[in-house]
Amino acid sequence: MSESMLNMYISFAGMIFMFLAIGLIMFSRLKLKGVISVIVAILAYIFMILAGIIIFYIVLSGPTS
Repeated sequence: MSESMLNMYISFAGMIFMFLAIGLIMFSRLKLKGVISVIVAILAYIFMILAGIIIFYIVLSGPTS
């Protein structure tokens, strides 16, 4: 597998983490209450941070040949 394809799959993982984070944040704010809401929100923010790190890595790695 080439480096370009690997970067593409890694960026897809970052986008999936971002969509999961958005969905979990909305779910925890609108449907859940109490401790479960806090746990789901923390999980969502972890996904958001991971997505940001992945996208930051892909952008700074630059173009591939």
